[in-house]
Amino acid sequence: MSSGRRDRAGKKKALISAATNLFARRGYEATTTREIAAQARCAEGLIHRYFGGKAGLLLNIVNLHFAREGARQNESRACTSLEEEIGHLMDRQLEQLWKERELLRVAFSSAMVQPRLGRLLGKTGPQRAQMIAQRFRRYSQCRFANDADLEALAHALLALSFTFGFVRPAILRQDREQTSKLARRAANLLSRGVLTPQL
Repeated sequence: MSSGRRDRAGKKKALISAATNLFARRGYEATTTREIAAQARCAEGLIHRYFGGKAGLLLNIVNLHFAREGARQNESRACTSLEEEIGHLMDRQLEQLWKERELLRVAFSSAMVQPRLGRLLGKTGPQRAQMIAQRFRRYSQCRFANDADLEALAHALLALSFTFGFVRPAILRQDREQTSKLARRAANLLSRGVLTPQL
């Protein structure tokens, strides 16, 4: 890689890092491109050149976030049973959603006024559900044989984890420990509902 490309990649990375930090700490609207550039130690014009402005920068950040999440999901350890898999995925989702709560607040509130970001967020749920359904296919004890049911199960797990891992503790300010316990109970009930009964 040439030094020019390396320099460009380094500046893009610095701008993404600075914007992620500032958006999470101060909010998208309150953060200016001047502040992002100053924190990244880059020229403000690079935000427009590389990302097409602040909205494009946020879109890039969210895209990177979901790409990393997808990679982590694929690298996640294999479990010995479907029941363990559902519990493991729920725990991972709760942990990740809490860790990323500030960025998610910014992303979801901005998506209401930025159609491109809204479309991106709209695509991530089905993509992640497909990855989770793929993991579920490993287990013979699942009573669901067809892909549509497995994807519905994956969507149900994602919806539950989003509610218990983000909406209730980060938006509604409900006790995180309590909501996590409820999430684990819900995951347990979900897994019991899909296991093939033993004869």
